[in-house]
Amino acid sequence: MIIAIDGPSASGKSTTAKGVAEELDILHLDTGAMYRAITWACINSNIELVKSLQLSSFIETLSISFDTQNNIRLNGRDISKEIRRTEITSKVSIISAISYVREKMVNKQRLIAKNLDCVIEGRDIGTVVFPNADYKFFLDAKPEIRAKRRMLDLMLIGENKSFEDLVEEIKMRDYLDSNREISPLIKAKDAIIIDTTNLTMDEQIKKITSLMIHKP
Repeated sequence: MIIAIDGPSASGKSTTAKGVAEELDILHLDTGAMYRAITWACINSNIELVKSLQLSSFIETLSISFDTQNNIRLNGRDISKEIRRTEITSKVSIISAISYVREKMVNKQRLIAKNLDCVIEGRDIGTVVFPNADYKFFLDAKPEIRAKRRMLDLMLIGENKSFEDLVEEIKMRDYLDSNREISPLIKAKDAIIIDTTNLTMDEQIKKITSLMIHKP
């Protein structure tokens, strides 16, 4: 069973997917963390985030995995906190738009989820990675609400950024993700839209599990 949860930045995908996976006692796969891990690696190794032979060769040296606590590891190192920093968030769209990066990550995502019950979240899960997923959901919320959520996330890792800047960053991220040539952010035709603007995290989780139970 594959449960696909897509949506824009800070719409609640990761936390909701984790909660649904815990509720159902199945695997949670955070695909966005995989692209963030590559971005983090490139920045820390001074690799240019462009389509180049240097970048493609560098990516082949990277090993991405998840531990039993679902923390992402790059070549064995837990970088789950580092990849949430503003510098990574502002540049991950560049990496995500490169075709051979997406191809490599999609293949890995399919391999990880093969023969498993899994909640997978990202931006193209229901359209590209698992178009035949058993359940598809698309989470969204107003940019201002998402900016507030992002601000709280940054505070937890010791970063501060103005609300106004975060709203603009989120709007720009939406534009880049929705207009990229490769696997743009779009809602799958058969996905159920969930507006998380006025929902608590528990309400989001309960809504998804309830909709699954009552699906024809």
